[in-house]
Amino acid sequence: MDTEGTFDARGTHHNPPPYPATPPPSPTPPVAGPPAHLHQAPPLPPQPSSPPPMPPRPATAPSGAQPSLIAWLRTPRPEAAPGVWTYGYRPKPPEDPDRIPDRQLVAGALIAALCGWLVWALVYYEYLGSFYLWPLYLLTPQSWIEGDDKMAFVWSWRIYQFVVAFAIAVIFGRVGHWPEVWRRYALPLFRRAWDDPGSSPTPADPQADPAQWPELRTAGAHSAAERLAEEARVGRMNDVDLVRIQGAWQAVRAGRNSLAAFTDTVLRHGAAAHGHPSGARDLPARTAVHDLVARQVRIGTAVDDLRNPYQHRGVGLALDPEVLGTSLLAVGPPGAGKTGRLVRPVVEALCLQALAGQVAVVAVGAAGSGLGADEAFDVVVKIGRPDSAYDLDLYGGTTDPDEAAGVLAEALIGDMAASLPGGDSRRAATALAQLLGPYRAAHGRFPSVPELRELLDGSKAAVGALREALDAAGQSAQARELDARVRQAGTPGDVGALLADRIALLDRPAFAEFFHTGGDRRPFSLRALEHPLRVRIDLPERGHAEASRMLARLVLAQFTECAVGRADRSLFACLVLDDASHTITAEALRGIQRLRSANAGAVLTLRTLDDVPDALRSALLGAVGCRMAYAGVTTWDGARFAEVWGTEWVEARDVTDRQIIAEEPFTKVLHFIRKVVTGKAVTTQSVTVRRVERERWSASELAHSVPAGHAVVSVTSVRGESGPPVLVDLRA
Repeated sequence: MDTEGTFDARGTHHNPPPYPATPPPSPTPPVAGPPAHLHQAPPLPPQPSSPPPMPPRPATAPSGAQPSLIAWLRTPRPEAAPGVWTYGYRPKPPEDPDRIPDRQLVAGALIAALCGWLVWALVYYEYLGSFYLWPLYLLTPQSWIEGDDKMAFVWSWRIYQFVVAFAIAVIFGRVGHWPEVWRRYALPLFRRAWDDPGSSPTPADPQADPAQWPELRTAGAHSAAERLAEEARVGRMNDVDLVRIQGAWQAVRAGRNSLAAFTDTVLRHGAAAHGHPSGARDLPARTAVHDLVARQVRIGTAVDDLRNPYQHRGVGLALDPEVLGTSLLAVGPPGAGKTGRLVRPVVEALCLQALAGQVAVVAVGAAGSGLGADEAFDVVVKIGRPDSAYDLDLYGGTTDPDEAAGVLAEALIGDMAASLPGGDSRRAATALAQLLGPYRAAHGRFPSVPELRELLDGSKAAVGALREALDAAGQSAQARELDARVRQAGTPGDVGALLADRIALLDRPAFAEFFHTGGDRRPFSLRALEHPLRVRIDLPERGHAEASRMLARLVLAQFTECAVGRADRSLFACLVLDDASHTITAEALRGIQRLRSANAGAVLTLRTLDDVPDALRSALLGAVGCRMAYAGVTTWDGARFAEVWGTEWVEARDVTDRQIIAEEPFTKVLHFIRKVVTGKAVTTQSVTVRRVERERWSASELAHSVPAGHAVVSVTSVRGESGPPVLVDLRA
């Protein structure tokens, strides 16, 4: 495969590589290959070579403190359940069923301390007599007591007082559970005060120190390891550089690059070796907490709530390609924080991983939705805006008319396919193929939007010109396809008129400069998912809401088709759709289900499940592996989530109060006095404990018990490991 220069929508080589002069490109094709299908794009401006201190402060560090790159790299990341933030994670000890609640523990400890102090005061000041001194007089020699020098007796008396005080402290300390108070509250404070977040102990064995690049030393690349260790030590390397070079080393181990070429590139360029084709080594700004070694982005903290499993309480929650590969669906009302607390961090993390050569990301949202600055992306398609540097390929970069017709039919009428004859879009795809195939055979390209609209409208001039071109080219088979389309036009059940009405939504003056198939335009095609690209597509939602939804369906259909059809699936491909309203169709669901096996995934957000056809709501929740229900979801939306999350076995405690009937006269008097004082009859309680099956989260709890800024999240990894639904504070 050619790895130099830029390519057009059909994969044709055009220009020399648009690399900046500094840093030079890497000769490693798998890691630093040029972004294909940028279509004669001008070279992107290089990013500053001295990024801000990296990595950003982890959530566990004190405010204002940032660990150094070496300390961050040496921090352990143990194995954990899917979705758990592994940076510095410490698994909890097994749950103690007899654990004393915090409030009861603190109150009991204070009461025991007060009681111990009271007993010591009574003993010390001899309010109870001097009997406690009897053991002292019994064990002390008489000469110490009656002699002239009584210092020995004074010291023995002081030691005895200390022993008595210590015995009282031990007794009341055990009664008040003071050792548990020390372990639960004091000891963590001391550890936090002594821990230095900016330093990390150096491993005793250099071969176990990741900051010394032991794998390179083992393979004999000592000079490269020394250069990289020095770059990290003096601060010229950030987390993106480290992960990117690690990926290049994995390419060497896999045999896709030679050790000599890798070493030569590292020695010449240091931390900038094997760079991204854009020249960028970091994003202009970061708003979330990332761990690129684990490929995670932290989105919140699990609440210490009884509804959360014990092992998840107080633990950070994170997303990574392992869980995003099963796709994610987030549902919440406007203002719940879907964009700011989920979409933006996920897009930011995927862009960082794209700079490290691991991911291809496509973020789709309305213009101004805040998915990231233009400088954070390689390609920005602003549909409907004259300042857009890129166009969108309406046909997805394919040369197959049937494939292009199927994707385009899904975009145009996918939301109403169920109401059409046959219940799907196959007839629409056939009608489009009967026009796209002949047009491409005659002109060597697909028609633009105005040309396609004329053909669908049955314009005699357009159809006649196309037939003449086919006859001149000798395309008799394609001429028969065109004749079949002409015969079907206007017959009952023909979808040509509907397709013409729908394509007319894109044939507007605002889109006059877009969707061209010829000339000097630069159409972007999703065929470029084999390269580590960062793409943002802005939809023209204002004034063109229906066209915006149509384009969102088009991008979703093209993404699922191109991601599954990739020859090289080593890069994780992810589509982030900020608003998936009216884009979920039966065909889209089938495409989403295929992403998991293609090392790809999708992140979809909805205001409500009502934006999805009723017949597809349960299927959508079943097709994705990660689900999020934000605060404020409706009860009927909550019922769908409660159904997919299922039930669990729990212990239910039934407490029954039974009035005590006294038989003795004295007991009756005591009960009467107690009832007069308390206003309640004397009762006894009986507790029954039984195991019952109940919903993990009920529809009512999801609708009314989730606080603002929180969400209930469940994740599933591509390996099949699933986590329970957890209440997460997205602000922590």
